[in-house]
Amino acid sequence: MNPRIPAVLSLMLLLPAAAAAQASAGMALGRLHYDGGGDWYANPSSLPNLARAIRAGTRLPVESREVVVRLTDEQLWSVPFLHATGHGNLSLGEPERSALRRWLGQGGFLHVSDNYGLDESFRREMAKLFPDQPLRPVPLDHPVYHLVYELPAGVPKIHEHDGKPAEGLGVFLDGRLAVFYDYQADLGDGWEDIEVHRDPPAKHEAALQMGVNLFAYAVGFAGVGR
Repeated sequence: MNPRIPAVLSLMLLLPAAAAAQASAGMALGRLHYDGGGDWYANPSSLPNLARAIRAGTRLPVESREVVVRLTDEQLWSVPFLHATGHGNLSLGEPERSALRRWLGQGGFLHVSDNYGLDESFRREMAKLFPDQPLRPVPLDHPVYHLVYELPAGVPKIHEHDGKPAEGLGVFLDGRLAVFYDYQADLGDGWEDIEVHRDPPAKHEAALQMGVNLFAYAVGFAGVGR
């Protein structure tokens, strides 16, 4: 067992599968449905594949199907992990920013994967959401790179965009990583059915391992409540 795994998560990983399922029934991967014109629905096979990888690599129970969530939906409060991606504009209104700020502050975890084109609008929205908490590099010794799988080089680079290296950036709230942004990495594409982008199997596997670590971290620190 990796010593970096938080105590609560460590217990979950060691529980028999049936007991773990009873302890955390209903955990689901959420997909953010946002406005602004971006294709929030991109990479349709990504989250089901990630769910399978989570079940294969841990004993954490996770639903097979993703849950599509708007930030003003009550359903937001039932998911510990929210994923957003797309190629275009992401726009949040004040009610959505308020709900997201509160959800993150109470233990929620947002993962955003730049699918090439989302970067400018996402950074704009993050600056509005947390003006005093800018995105910053997630250190390579952070648990998201080590919880279940060892990824000592950080977030894997799946697709080339502008010839830039992959970056894992984050927003930290009271020391907890609450937002993880993979930039120039394309994790969402890497999670898709391998024949969609014809990625090498090693890249596909590395992308899924990073996703498993992200979900494990989200669940280990999840305390979402009203």
